[in-house]
Formats: sequence, C-alpha cells, structure tokens
Amino acid sequence: MLWNVKNGSIPMDGTRMSYVSFGSGEKPLVLLPGLSDGLATVKGKGLLLAPPYRLFFEKFTVYMFSRKDVLERGTSIRDMARDQALALKRLGLHKVCLAGVSQGGMIAQCLAEDFPDMVEKLVIAVSSPRADGMIRENVEKWAALASQGRHRDLMIDTVEKSYSPALLKNYRRIYPLLGLVGKPRSYERFLANADAILSFDGLGDLSRIRCPVLILGGEEDRIVGPEASLLMHEKIPGSRIHMYPGLGHAAYEEAPDFNSRLFDFFTEKGNET
Repeated sequence: MLWNVKNGSIPMDGTRMSYVSFGSGEKPLVLLPGLSDGLATVKGKGLLLAPPYRLFFEKFTVYMFSRKDVLERGTSIRDMARDQALALKRLGLHKVCLAGVSQGGMIAQCLAEDFPDMVEKLVIAVSSPRADGMIRENVEKWAALASQGRHRDLMIDTVEKSYSPALLKNYRRIYPLLGLVGKPRSYERFLANADAILSFDGLGDLSRIRCPVLILGGEEDRIVGPEASLLMHEKIPGSRIHMYPGLGHAAYEEAPDFNSRLFDFFTEKGNET
C-alpha cells in the first residue's frame, strides 16, 4: 500500500493555502481540521499526519487542508467554504468525500450547501450549526487568552475540555511543557478563525444539504455540547448520527472506530445522491 505523501500549497488572494495529501486511491477524500489550524497549518506535515489514515490509502487519496496562511479578521465561515471550493477546483477535485471536525465541520456544512455538486458524501464531527451557549463561552475565553499571549493557559484549557478523564491523566504530565512549544509568532490567524466561529449561524441553511450525511458526536462534549450534533441530525434531511458515550470533543482521536466509521460510510453503496 503506497503512502504517496505530498506537501503542497495553492496561491489564493495574495497568500497561499497549504495542504497535504497521502494515499493512492482514485476517490478524493478531503479533511478539514478545527480551530487548532489557527495556531499552526498543515504545511510540511504530511508524514506526521498520514499514519492514522492508512485504512484509506488503497481506495482514497486523502487531502487535508488548512485555511489560508494569512487570514484577515472578518473572514466568515462561508468565506472559508468559498476558499475551499476554489482550492479544490484548482487541484482538479470536482466531486469529493468531505469530512470536517469542529470548525472544519462548520466549513464543510457551508461547502455542501453552497457547492452541492462538489460534495458526494459528508461527515460532520463534533461540530455545531451555530455559535451559542457552550461553544461561544469556550471560544470567547480562548480568544481572550490568545489576545493576552497566555499560550500555556490556552493549551491547558483546550486539552482539559477535549479529552476523556482517562486520557487526561497522561496529558496532565506534560502540562509544564505546553507553554514552551507550539506558540505562534502571532495569534492574529487564530483570532480570525475564532471570530469566524463566533459570528457563525448556519442553522437555517442545513436543510439545503442534499448529499448523504453522517454526524459523529461525543456525549460528553464540553466544547460544542452533544446537543449540537443532535440538532444537526434533526435539521439535515436523511442524515445519520452516532454519539460516542463517555467521549467528548476529541472523540475523533480517542474513538478506536472513528476512522473505520468514516471509511464504511464513504465506501458503502446505495446512499449516493
């Protein structure tokens, strides 16, 4: 099985959009990450990011995209979806399987709504159709910490609210190091992504999604809340849902069957539009 790892970027609006790809299959699978992309892009990280997706390499070529390298404040989630559609077109990807996690799930929703001919199937994971309640409280806190340059506090709060108690026992051992690594030169890109989340309200547009949709959520999600997944399932016609008991926002990392659920959904017959 060929890993076929590539690192690339696409010129866009005077800056660039970074991506990595791996696998050698005929079908394109596009992955959109969450708010952490505001701190560091996928640039040059193909070999690091590829291993969890080995299951896909024979049938799919997997693409993971960052938002634009330079992201202006005021850029909306729907603007990001437009950018993503342009990037796909420039790579010659006209019909993709699409999976978005957290903020990436928001962008994926808009992409499926505004560019329906480009999305064959959609997975929305630990995401939300709007910024209210729990998600607003969390993102506003993180934006404040970033504005103050409190990187260690930002990282610790994110980890504490993402992972299960069992995994947190291990992660807490490295908390003293969190303020020393991974700090960006500027938080402007992170803040632009945070602003986009806080201004997002796509609830009324979910009924426009016409492709097959699988929603994955965590019953103990302390960032977007489990209710967000249930609400999307209610509003997206014909959608399916699976909620992970005992897991939170990091279910996409902790659930051992997460990627196999994606693979089964994207490869099964009979639910194409």
